[in-house]
Amino acid sequence: MGLMRRLYRGETNIDFIGTRKRWYIASVIIALVCIGSMAFRGFEWGIEFAGGTQFVFDKPSSISLDEAEKLVEDGGAEVQSAQVAGQGGDQRFIIKTADLADGTADSIKNSLADETGLKANEITVNSVSSSWGEQVTKQGLIALAAFLVLVSIYIAIRFEQKMAIAAIGALLHDLLLTAGAYSLIGFEVTPSTVIGLLTILGFSLYDTVVVFDKVDENTKGLLNSSKSTYAEAANLAVNQSLMRAINTSLISLLPVGALLFVGAGLLGVGTLKDLALVLFVGLAAGAYSSLFLATPWLVDLKEREPRYKALRKRVLARRAQRAEDAEVSEADEDAEEGEFAGVGGRSRDAEKAARDRASETSDGGARRGKHGRTGSRKRGR
Repeated sequence: MGLMRRLYRGETNIDFIGTRKRWYIASVIIALVCIGSMAFRGFEWGIEFAGGTQFVFDKPSSISLDEAEKLVEDGGAEVQSAQVAGQGGDQRFIIKTADLADGTADSIKNSLADETGLKANEITVNSVSSSWGEQVTKQGLIALAAFLVLVSIYIAIRFEQKMAIAAIGALLHDLLLTAGAYSLIGFEVTPSTVIGLLTILGFSLYDTVVVFDKVDENTKGLLNSSKSTYAEAANLAVNQSLMRAINTSLISLLPVGALLFVGAGLLGVGTLKDLALVLFVGLAAGAYSSLFLATPWLVDLKEREPRYKALRKRVLARRAQRAEDAEVSEADEDAEEGEFAGVGGRSRDAEKAARDRASETSDGGARRGKHGRTGSRKRGR
């Protein structure tokens, strides 16, 4: 309960900036795994991007998927993939081939209808040329580049150039991790994937800009004082934004996780898995990068500036002086305590000597008085 209370109040003191090297190493390792997978395994491109012909029909009771695939191959087509989508009574066969001529596609469709007992109009045939997929890919890359440029300009104007660089770097990191996950798992890249990528672009930037806004607030007027360094002010901003980032990420990931694990996993709704996977991985990567990468990168960029280097030196020198003053003050206090102890000891010795002298004086007077009385009696006699 104490931790949750501190989180909601922004009173945590987690050292995101001081431990940034370990997050850099972890991100580099994950990025290398993703790049290796994309280089050696590649992607499972959907028909919309790779081109070809796709046969979709309800799962028949008379033949299996392997038998349906053989029928398509016997019709003169090269099968690229064959899968069962859906769950229970809603299962469907999806068989994808290379580009086919209209006559070949119709012939295979009729053969499938005869063998499965389905009507010809119950078998859907979609044909997409590879040139269409290339055009879509090209236009998508152009749109992505334009988006990144416009966002960079906005962040540079709203905040500053180095914040724009850090934000775009975190965004590219999220895209790399999402693409790598698609390659590793082997999910098919479809238009739903593109939609999901566009969605996580906005989420990743939103989360990063929220943190940067707090960093900008904490660092205003920082150069006019010697209280804290840029790294310390930025780390405070991340801690103050931590609960908001956690809430935003959880609220976003829970429904997407339901789509991925329940809709696509348990219920077998294949049309959801492409969109759900890209959203889940992208949202998780965006939440991670906004806290552990974007702000640390910003700190690295800012503390290379001479003015922030000078600020760091001033802050450290001031703290060293305070520590030295504290040590001197502590030594003075110890010396004063020792002096008081010495004075007290001398006072006690003097008091003891005075008591001794008083005692000796009293004893001497008593003896003289006794001798005096004795002498008087003798003279009287």
